[in-house]
Amino acid sequence: MAEASSDLTRLEEGVVALFADGVKVLGLPKSVGEIYGLLYIHEEALSLDDLVERLQVSKGTASQGLKMLRTLGAVRECGLTEGRKTYYEADVELKSLVGGFIREEIRPHLSSAKAKIGVLREEVEEGDAFLKDRVDRLDKWRAKASLLLPILQKLLSS
Repeated sequence: MAEASSDLTRLEEGVVALFADGVKVLGLPKSVGEIYGLLYIHEEALSLDDLVERLQVSKGTASQGLKMLRTLGAVRECGLTEGRKTYYEADVELKSLVGGFIREEIRPHLSSAKAKIGVLREEVEEGDAFLKDRVDRLDKWRAKASLLLPILQKLLSS
């Protein structure tokens, strides 16, 4: 493996910043985007230590970020080992990235939303048409989102 340097090139800095901004929109930690961005733009796989040094983050932050990215399917171990080090590379297929995010973040949220909306429905006082309508609308949004997810995944796999 190439020796890591704490200095990022301007291109690496730009890509890291781009992904750091992007994950904020998704409600994920900035460090997750930074890790993915560096792995994305780096030709060779990087170890946890490389990420810590290059991104100037703690080992715990890098470890948690890698764990989340592996869970999402955005990063994979590449099979290279050097001593006890494991090396990682970015999965650059949009289908994998979106599919992992939908599976790990959106579907669980929609599932829990169904139960939460049921509880809200019980809280609406009889005869309160306005609140009943608002809760019913929330459930319709949830149902439409649930129907849209498989279509989105199929579209991105083309």
